Amino acid sequence: MGHHLGTKDSLIPLIDRLNKYPIGLVDSDKLREILGLLFDEQEAFIASRFPLEEATLEELVRATGLASETLLPLLETMADKGLVMDMPYAGTTYYLLMPGLIGFFEFTFMKRRTDLPMERVATLMREYLQESQAKEFFGSETQLTRTLAYEEHIPVSSEIATYEQARELIRRAGMGAVGLCYCRHKKEHQGKTCAKGAPVEGICISLGSAARFLARRGFAELKTEEELLEVIDRARELRLTHVTDNIREQPSFICNCCRCCCELMAGVQMGYHDGIAKTGFTAIINPEDCDYCGTCFPTCNVKAIGLAKGETFASPQDRFAAVTAAVCLGCGACVSACTKGALSLVPAGNRRQPPGASGTCSCASSGRRAAWAPSWPAASRSRCGAPSWAGSSRAAGPPPEARSQSATGWVRRNAHGPGSLHPIGSRLSAR
Repeated sequence: MGHHLGTKDSLIPLIDRLNKYPIGLVDSDKLREILGLLFDEQEAFIASRFPLEEATLEELVRATGLASETLLPLLETMADKGLVMDMPYAGTTYYLLMPGLIGFFEFTFMKRRTDLPMERVATLMREYLQESQAKEFFGSETQLTRTLAYEEHIPVSSEIATYEQARELIRRAGMGAVGLCYCRHKKEHQGKTCAKGAPVEGICISLGSAARFLARRGFAELKTEEELLEVIDRARELRLTHVTDNIREQPSFICNCCRCCCELMAGVQMGYHDGIAKTGFTAIINPEDCDYCGTCFPTCNVKAIGLAKGETFASPQDRFAAVTAAVCLGCGACVSACTKGALSLVPAGNRRQPPGASGTCSCASSGRRAAWAPSWPAASRSRCGAPSWAGSSRAAGPPPEARSQSATGWVRRNAHGPGSLHPIGSRLSAR
């Protein structure tokens, strides 16, 4: 099946390379089994030799020592698997190694593949995320992702920016792609389906250069602006939570998340209450209007609604529900579920402006942006010369305690220290 046939130790160079990204992968036996299934031995070697910035075929030939006629088909296969991103630009194709999260973990389940033991991979990924990776992913000071509110439920006295609205993000992008939901597809291989009835297919949105890459490699299908807006409407009918990149300009995706399948929602439910940036609003329940019918409980995708705590009720009829503000994302998915009108969104006082755009370069002021620039590999540098990690959602770096085991022992995941990213140089400005 083309999986990695070498020893576990032979994966160490790949792990060390992946851990140069701000969100690394915590080393464990499960991680090594996952990587051994996703990469064959040649692919693992090639990936370990990737620079942190994008590279041409010629540059990768020098880095790997492989002949171009040997390397090119391997890179093509890796792009088809979502292990690397290929970026045609000005007549040249550049290649970028994808991070694990957000990256090739997700892409593995954004196709219906027959070359992998998908049930085993699904189990391994679920266990690895819960047992080893959650703190690395959700524990950064600056969150990797952020929540988008249902703008129709935002108080009329409040204002929200364009980057805070799912529909406006789509309108500004003008086009995008829709594909399989990684989380629900993974659950499907564990014999489970979404309790809200959310579909596996046609629900996850990618935008911009990410959409073009995913469509080109068969992970998604290009859609018009109108079709993408219909996906948003469908997600709201199902009361799913919109999540996007934690950047202001040109985010690359909009996930539509449920409480039972989504790994992002699971992280909040595990106790990482600030693991996803909140909207700056919170849901509240008016006790006088609430009859504790329980209809709103399953609508909350982070399980923030329940019986009001610290209250004494004379009888069951006196009970009312309440929202745990520290957990609530402020998405508004729950609001329309209440037929009594007891639920509403109010300003929460925790509103923070997202960092600047990842992949946006110094020429952004003129309205130009590197057409290829993805937001995922934030440690890379724009071909226009500006580091794409500057001000990005990954800029906080990994937690100080994050480590990976290399051949020389325990080392910092980020060799330049927590909160510091290696300023990788780009060559586009010199071309």
